[in-house]
Amino acid sequence: MDVREQVPIDGDAWLRSVQAEHGPAVYRYLSGLTLGDRAAAEDLLQETLLRAWRHHPMLSRDPAGVRAWLFRVARNLVIDVGRARRIRPPEMSPPDLAQVPAAGDAMERVLTADVVREALRRLSPAHRAVLVELYFTESQAVDVAARLGVPEGTVKSRAHYALRALRDVMKAMES
Repeated sequence: MDVREQVPIDGDAWLRSVQAEHGPAVYRYLSGLTLGDRAAAEDLLQETLLRAWRHHPMLSRDPAGVRAWLFRVARNLVIDVGRARRIRPPEMSPPDLAQVPAAGDAMERVLTADVVREALRRLSPAHRAVLVELYFTESQAVDVAARLGVPEGTVKSRAHYALRALRDVMKAMES
C-alpha cells in the first residue's frame, strides 16, 4: 500500500502507542543526560512527546524513524536547556519557612537589641544620653532635662537629631 493511501492515524492514539513503545527508553536516556534529575527528565520527556504529537502526520508515515527522531529531539532539548541556564541568572529557591524566626522569637529580639546597642555606641555621647533617657528609661523631656542639666528644648532638639543620626548609622550598618 502506498503511503498516500494509508488511513490517517488519530494523533492521540498514535502518541499513546509511541509513548508506550519508546517512552521508557527516552526517559532513561534523558535521566542520564540530566545526571539523574528525575523531574528534569520527566519535563524533557513530556516536551519531547509534545513535539512528536505536533509532528505526528510526518512521523506516522515512517514508523521506523520515530525512535531516532525522539532521541534526537530529546538531546536537542537538553542542549537548549543547558544554553538557557547559562544565559539566565540562577533560579532562587523560596526561603525555608521553618527557618524564618517567629514574630516573638527571643533570638530575633537579642539580635535586634545588639544592633541597636552598636548603633548607639556610634552616636555622640550627648545624643546617646538623650535617647537612652527618653526611650530606655521612658522619662519625660522635663525629667531628662533636669538630670542632664540642659533646657527642655535642648533635650527635644537633641532627640530629633539623635534619631536622624541613629537612622543613618543603622543604614550604614546594613550595607
